[in-house]
Formats: sequence, C-alpha cells, structure tokens
Amino acid sequence: RNGYVAETTIAPNGKYMVWTGSFEGDLEMYRSRLDGTGIKRLTFEKGYDGGPFVSWDSKKIAYRRGAVTTPEEIKDYEDLLAQSLIRPTKLEIWVMDADGSNRHQVTHLNAASFAPFIHPDGKRLVFSSNYGDPKGREFDIFMINLDGTGLTRITHTPEFDGFPMFTRDGKRIVFASNRNGAVKGETNIFTARWTD
Repeated sequence: RNGYVAETTIAPNGKYMVWTGSFEGDLEMYRSRLDGTGIKRLTFEKGYDGGPFVSWDSKKIAYRRGAVTTPEEIKDYEDLLAQSLIRPTKLEIWVMDADGSNRHQVTHLNAASFAPFIHPDGKRLVFSSNYGDPKGREFDIFMINLDGTGLTRITHTPEFDGFPMFTRDGKRIVFASNRNGAVKGETNIFTARWTD
C-alpha cells in the first residue's frame, strides 16, 4: 500500500490486528487478519486516528484522535499530511468495539494524550498526557473510566512517563520513563505493583 502503514497492535486472542494507514488519503484505523487479508476500515472522520491498543479480552480498541473541524484546521492538517507529518498537540482518547461500532470520546482534555491501554476490568483505561502542564512538555500517566469520569493522575515525576500497560491479571503495570536516566532523555522500562 502507498502511504503510511504502522502503529500495529495484535489482539490478545490472536484473531486480528489493528493499525493506522494513510493510503486512502487520511490517517485512519483499520482491522485485518494477521496475514493482512480481510481489511476493514474502522474510522471515517477527518483527522488523525491512530495508536490503537486492543483490550485483553479483544473486545474493545482504545486509540487517540486528533479531530479537525474548521477550514483552517483542515488545511493545516492536509498540508502537514502531504509531508507525512501531523501536529500532535491536541489528541483525545477514544474507545470503540472491536468491529468499529460504538465509537466514543473518553477524554476532553485539550492536550496531547496517547497510548491508551484498557484495564483488564474493562471499565477504565490508563494513558499518557501532558494535561496540566502549561508548557506541554511534561507527560504523566493518568487513569480514567471509559465513560469519561474519574480522571486521576497516576505519576508525578518531572520527566516523561508513558506507554502504560497492565498485565492480564491487572496486578502489575509496566511503563516507559525518563526518570533515573544516566543521561538526559534516556528512557527505561519500569514495572510496579498495582493497587487500587
């Protein structure tokens, strides 16, 4: 396929994968079998849809979306897309069923939010965001219910914290962080025991 094809996640049940592609003129999300056949488009609105993660039960997909609505936003988005770029300053977290139905926005933070991962209980998710930082440079991990309520900040370091994922039993969380780096910007992997 021509264009960008990346950001792939395999469903834990091993039956499908989800990914982002630009080959139809916009950055949309798709689902296919693991051999690449049976492609189904899952998103249809103008703007970036990507970074999908599939829930442990393989029934839901969480992703980030950069909506563009005004003529100025659309022109800026299309000009950048023509250069294989996006402006990732305002990305919200969305969730849909595995077949693309029941798409709904979870966050309304007007920030750069990404890497959503659904907790094994299927009722909430964790994600990384620069929400609350006026300079937009500090990313921390947050948790929120799938209905958009109960936003809670999980990490509080001045360095980057991102890409959080739960183990299947929900007892541990793994994430990437710049904390304790030997040099500025070094990213390492951390695990922690999860306690509600």
